[in-house]
Amino acid sequence: MTGTVRNDLTIYDNVAEQWWSDEIRWVRTLKNLVPARLAWFDRYIDWSEKDVLDLGCAGGFMAEAIASKNSNVTGIDPAADAISAAKRRAASIGQDINYAVGVGEALPYADASFDAVVCVDVLEHVRDLTKVAAEVTRVLRPGGIFLFDTINRNLLSRFVTVTLAENILGILPKGTHDPRLFIKPKELRNTLKNSGLVVGPQTGLGPRGINRKGDFVFGALPVKSVIYMGIAIKPRSSK
Repeated sequence: MTGTVRNDLTIYDNVAEQWWSDEIRWVRTLKNLVPARLAWFDRYIDWSEKDVLDLGCAGGFMAEAIASKNSNVTGIDPAADAISAAKRRAASIGQDINYAVGVGEALPYADASFDAVVCVDVLEHVRDLTKVAAEVTRVLRPGGIFLFDTINRNLLSRFVTVTLAENILGILPKGTHDPRLFIKPKELRNTLKNSGLVVGPQTGLGPRGINRKGDFVFGALPVKSVIYMGIAIKPRSSK
């Protein structure tokens, strides 16, 4: 492990040209997570005609899936090559998704621009969680919803995501995660609450089976020990 760069965000640009090829196992894993996330998020939002920001969209897996539900989708990510790949993909299939390069700590959008902000596989990578939460709150409209997932911080999550997924199984590139950036559910609840959001339900997310390619199929889980999903609402009034 000595010398491994942790929280290495260059991995997304490095595979940008192959993002939609299904040739890279860890990228397929990210794609395979989308149906499970949406199945749970769908309980809390009707996507149709909503203005949605996919914060940390990478090459566009989640953005494309949400756009297919008749949403007006904007995607933003610091990985410029991944954003270029997302733009090419959207153009090739005729989807009107507004992709841009940027970071969650300084979103280039006006106040109250979105009905929903989706942020998956991102919060455990950001430089300043408090700033990201504040920016999410700012760009949400009153009554808007924040839908997210992230990784819990404990010995089990470190073993599963780093030792097992990165070092043994190779499901993720070495250096993908820095366990020090993982976020306990209570910590995230407090951060979102302090930003002005009302925190709602949370649930676990993890493997539920294996497909024909030998890749994991994912679904909601009753335990939040490793990955967990959740929602938070921006109040319609401060009263």
